[in-house]
Amino acid sequence: MIKIIKEKDNRKFIEELSSRSTQDYKKVIKDVETIVNDVKNNGDEALKKYAEKFDGLKTDNFLVSREEIDYALNNIDKNLLNTIKNAYKNVYDYHKRQKRKTITYKPHNEDIILGQIIKPIKKAGIYIPGGKAAYPSTVIMNAVPAKIAGVEELVMITPVKEDGKVMDSILAAAMICGVDKIYKIGGAHGIAALAYGTESVPKVFKITGPGNIYVSAAKKIVSEMVGIDMIAGPSEILIVADKNANPKYIAADLISQAEHDEMAASILVTDSYKLAEKVSEYLEIMIDKMPRKEIISKSIDNYGGIILTDSLNESLEIANEIAPEHLEILTVNPFEDYKKVDNAGAIFLGEYSPEPVGDYYAGPNHTLPTNGTSKFSSPLSVDDFIKKTSLIYYSKESLRDSKDDIIRFAENEGLTGHAQSIKIRFKE
Repeated sequence: MIKIIKEKDNRKFIEELSSRSTQDYKKVIKDVETIVNDVKNNGDEALKKYAEKFDGLKTDNFLVSREEIDYALNNIDKNLLNTIKNAYKNVYDYHKRQKRKTITYKPHNEDIILGQIIKPIKKAGIYIPGGKAAYPSTVIMNAVPAKIAGVEELVMITPVKEDGKVMDSILAAAMICGVDKIYKIGGAHGIAALAYGTESVPKVFKITGPGNIYVSAAKKIVSEMVGIDMIAGPSEILIVADKNANPKYIAADLISQAEHDEMAASILVTDSYKLAEKVSEYLEIMIDKMPRKEIISKSIDNYGGIILTDSLNESLEIANEIAPEHLEILTVNPFEDYKKVDNAGAIFLGEYSPEPVGDYYAGPNHTLPTNGTSKFSSPLSVDDFIKKTSLIYYSKESLRDSKDDIIRFAENEGLTGHAQSIKIRFKE
C-alpha cells in the first residue's frame, strides 16, 4: 500500500528518500577489490577464473565472433530488429546536435589567440547488463554518443546467458550502432579488464554503462585510473499532477519504475486529495496483475509515496528539492509549469509522454543522474566522450602589455618563479 503523506510529514519522507543508500558498498567492496586487483595483476588468467565462477562460462576466447554476430542478425525477430533501428535513428538524431567544435578567437587584438580544442576520447568501453535480462536500449544509449563524438575504438562487454551466448538483441543493437569489439564478460572482472587491459581485452580511457552493485563498486575503484560516467543508484520517478490528471495513467507510470528494483522510488506529488485516493486504489488493482508484483510491492511499500501539497507551486518546489531522475508533469499547462523546474534528469510533459518513451525511443539519453544528483550533474551525452584542451598564444607585444598584472598576481601568491618566468623575457 502506497503512503499518502500530508504536509506535516513531507519533510520526514523527503529526508528518508534522500538519505537512502544508493549502493551499500561496504558489503561488497573487499570482494570487489580482490577481483579488480587479481585481473590487474593476472590478466586473462583471472578473467577466465571469474567468468567460470560467476557466469558459468568456460572459454579461452571472450571475443564475440563474426559468426555469432551474423547468427544473431539472421535469427532475431525482424519486427524487433526494425524497432531497434528506429530507436537508433531517434537517438542518433538527438545526440548529433550535441557535437562540439574546436573554437579559436582573438579577444583584444591580432597578437593574442585563445581557444578550446575538442578531441574525442580515443578508446572507450561500455558495460551492458545481460544474462537473465536483455538491454539493447542501453547499447544504443551508450554507443551512439560515443560514436558521434568520434571514439576510434569502442569496446563493449556484456555477460552471457545460461547457454553461454549473448542475447541476439544486444548483438544486433551493437552492430547497428557501430561497436568495434564485443566481449563476453560481465561483473567487476569485466570492468577491471577494461580499466587495466589484459592479453585479450584492450585497455580503455573511459567506461560507461550501468550495472549491479559489484559493477558499480568496480567502477568506483578503477575511477582513479580511467574516466567513468557516474555511479548510478536505483531508478526513480516523480510525478507532479493536478486534479485533472488521469489516475490510471499515474498508477501505471509509478509501477513502471517500481518494477525495476526493490529500492526504486515512485512518488506522486499533488494538491488533490481525491486524485491521491484514486491513484492508491488503482495501484492495488494493477500491481496484483503484474508479473513482477513482489518487486513492485516492496518498492512501493518502502520508497513509494503520495505527497499532498497546498498548491501546484508547492508541488514543483518539492520536485526541485527531490531532484528526481525522471519527472513527469501531468497538469493543465505543463509547457509553462516545466519552466519552474531546476533539478531533474529528464522531464516528460503531458499524459502522452510517459517515462518509457524516454527509456527506449524518443532520443534523449536514458542514462540519467539519480538520487538528487541532477542538482549538479547531467544525462550521458556526446560530451562524456570528448576531452577539451585549452589553446593560448601571446605575441611579445601582447605579453609586454599584460606582464605587470601577471607578475603582480604571482608575487602576491608568493610564487616568485612564476614572476621570474615573465620578467626574464623583458630584461635588456
